[in-house]
Amino acid sequence: MNPVVFFGASAIIAVFLIVGILVPEGAERFFSAIQTWISDSLGWLYILAVAGFLFAVLFVALSRYGNLRLGPDDARPEFSYLSWVAMLFAAGMGIGLMFFAVAEPIQHFSAPPEAQPMSLDAAREAMVITFFHWGVHAWAVYAVVGLSLAYFSFRYNLPLTIRSGLYPLFGERIKGTIGNVVDIFAVVSTIFGIATSLGLGVLQIDAGLGYLFGLPQEAWFQLVLIFVVIGLATLSVVSGLDKGIRRLSELNLILALVLMLFVLFVGPTGFLLKAFAQNLGNYLDSFFSRTFNLYAYEPRHWMGAWTLFYWAWWIAWSPFVGMFIARISRGRTIREFVIGVLLVPSAMTFMWMTVFGNTAIWLDMGRAAGEVSRAVNENVPVALFQFLELLPLSGVTSALAVLLVAVFFVTSADSGSLVVDTIASGGKSDTPVWQRIYWCAIEGISAALLLLAGGLSALQTMTLIAALPFTLVMILIVFGLIRGLQADVASRSAQQSVNARPTANLPWRKRLAHILHEPGEKDVKRYIAEIAEPALGEVADEMRARGQEATLSRDPSGAVILTVPAENVRNFVYGVRPVRELTAAFSASDLMGAERRRPYVWVARTEFSDGSIGYDIMGLQRDQIIDDALRQYEQYRTLFQSKEASIFLKSPDPESQERQAE
Repeated sequence: MNPVVFFGASAIIAVFLIVGILVPEGAERFFSAIQTWISDSLGWLYILAVAGFLFAVLFVALSRYGNLRLGPDDARPEFSYLSWVAMLFAAGMGIGLMFFAVAEPIQHFSAPPEAQPMSLDAAREAMVITFFHWGVHAWAVYAVVGLSLAYFSFRYNLPLTIRSGLYPLFGERIKGTIGNVVDIFAVVSTIFGIATSLGLGVLQIDAGLGYLFGLPQEAWFQLVLIFVVIGLATLSVVSGLDKGIRRLSELNLILALVLMLFVLFVGPTGFLLKAFAQNLGNYLDSFFSRTFNLYAYEPRHWMGAWTLFYWAWWIAWSPFVGMFIARISRGRTIREFVIGVLLVPSAMTFMWMTVFGNTAIWLDMGRAAGEVSRAVNENVPVALFQFLELLPLSGVTSALAVLLVAVFFVTSADSGSLVVDTIASGGKSDTPVWQRIYWCAIEGISAALLLLAGGLSALQTMTLIAALPFTLVMILIVFGLIRGLQADVASRSAQQSVNARPTANLPWRKRLAHILHEPGEKDVKRYIAEIAEPALGEVADEMRARGQEATLSRDPSGAVILTVPAENVRNFVYGVRPVRELTAAFSASDLMGAERRRPYVWVARTEFSDGSIGYDIMGLQRDQIIDDALRQYEQYRTLFQSKEASIFLKSPDPESQERQAE
């Protein structure tokens, strides 16, 4: 673990929770006062920050930076496009969509900020507001963190943790106090963001069980539910049931789609399809006005209870979701990443909200005669089940909804504990099991105590408070990301004299033979031992003869590595490693098939200290390898002259070098 982050974050979380334990009534008043103060005094910060995140990621995607890859220049996606899209959609599904799918549109319909309540204008405004809260703004927040993690981890081998995004701004100082403070903020924000989701989930599970079996909807029973579900998540952590939980999550996603399609086809199908198109148009029409709307001229408590809470909730969840989408996006271009992350989950969420929200409003304005609105205003967690009661097979669909929320609950707690543990351990993933159990328990305890200290209001307020410092961190992450991209482009400019594919200089017959020949592992290792190693050995000998320290090493995998040490910056490294790669896929069926059934080919791939370049040199002769190594060394020395590019020549920590080797 990183003791400073682990114990620092634990202490901050404990202070907030102890206040809730010792003075629950006072804590409720305190939370209410804090929520009002943040809404009145700092609401502008949340609004401008989220708008800035959206425009920043769009700028990055549409600019020249969009062509850069999340990984080495020749990296390719690890997942097919269809698989990647499916996982992005899965990331967008969760407890929140189950809890708010009916409740939010109905609440805006019955008490809109501007329109006449329960009117047609209120119905239109309700869906626009719901789209606004669950649309591209939310995913822009996730995209900022996910893009920063993926870029600096996969392209420059920095640890997979939040502090790495600040490397271009603070350099090696991220290993000290600055980095520790950033990661503490990330842990605290994530814990309370997950606790909010767990709190909402247990309220809805309790409501569903009360509806189905008449079980009590009381605080003590909600605590029992929290500890039962957290116990299941802990069991997953201890027993290593990650594969089982992952399969259960995939099943959960299928069941959620089945539930949505059921409501679509037994509800007013034609109206819903027309409403989806019109909702989308109204959303786009009011996009800019709502993005910057704070009701400054007509102050409303509604703002803090809804938009500001959502913006804080997305920020609090961003390390969790950001790390997930970063891990599945290696090899994508930045443009692919941003467009996919912003549009795919948003489109699916819009369809989900239209099906449930518009159906609920349609029923409420028709045969339900306001019954749904009354039920929501009396008890928000019951809203979904009151809604399903108005449709056929309500018992089956209500049981399915309870199951969906419960599994989302378990998987969120399990995955959340892994993400928090990764941040608290400085990017390590092979941490002791007890640490994941610890964070899993903290999530459950936090949700339980916040429910006791003030219910839904306490959950919302704690999210606003916890997300506030991390908002400032995310602003710095945006500047760090743009600074890093500028450095990358400057580095690429310095590389223009380097031929990306040295084999292009071979005589055409040898070049054709190289293209057609698919060498095996023995061929590549023999080539490295007999051609590459002697060539790099000559370079090392000549450097030493001229007074420049240089070493040539060989590792058990068969790689040879020329290293020229340097002070205060990255060493120059030119390595040649035998690497097994998948052959090219020429059809959709190839991409969607299992990797184990696709053939492999072995290549002699170069590697460098920053991890940003790598290419096959199999077939080059001794003089050509020497020439390629010298051109890379010349480029390396040229980078010293560029202030922008030199930030990535700073010495990496030993762990980064280990990750690169892996």
